[in-house]
Amino acid sequence: MIKVEKFVVNPLAENSFVLSDEETKECVIIDPGFYYGEEHDELKYYIEKNELKPVKVINTHCHFDHIMGVDFIRDEFKIPLFAHADDAFWVEKAVDQGKMFGFDVKPVKPIDEFIEEGQSIEFGEAKLEVIHVPGHAPGHVVFYSKADKFIIGGDVLFYGSIGRTDLPGGDFDTLITNIKEKLFLLPNDTKVYCGHGPETTLGFEKENNPFLT
Repeated sequence: MIKVEKFVVNPLAENSFVLSDEETKECVIIDPGFYYGEEHDELKYYIEKNELKPVKVINTHCHFDHIMGVDFIRDEFKIPLFAHADDAFWVEKAVDQGKMFGFDVKPVKPIDEFIEEGQSIEFGEAKLEVIHVPGHAPGHVVFYSKADKFIIGGDVLFYGSIGRTDLPGGDFDTLITNIKEKLFLLPNDTKVYCGHGPETTLGFEKENNPFLT
């Protein structure tokens, strides 16, 4: 089974995740928005306390609040960053992204390996399916665990809401179509770990989300 640990970090209250395979202790770190030194320390303490073995950083997308901790993690644990090629330009513009919102963001090294829809991300005996869901960002993907019935959804879908579509590469109609034609094909009891805010389920959002009903 996969254990999911959520860290609410940086001034935008972004949700970063550590997913660990309970059998082997291998783990992946998803959407690391760790900004402050104490947030770095909290992550390191969690990994050390639980004797985890980080093997990959994987990102749902590369808006600045989801990548501010990427290079800290790559340097600390000597592991590569995986993300979709269509979001590579956001990594290149990390500093400018931060300035738009009043943040001092350091340059981020390029993505190490690109991921695509249908690919599996493996760590230990666990695996996550990659589903491409553009609309919030052109390279936005979600990570689906069929065995454990959850998705790490990034900023595609929130409790009662959806991701913003007014940034470069965003498109409202594309986002709505992809949620309905890709995510809503998954079982209703699939838990959604969102990029901001609380968790939800696909079934709840089908029935209650004003953007999708």
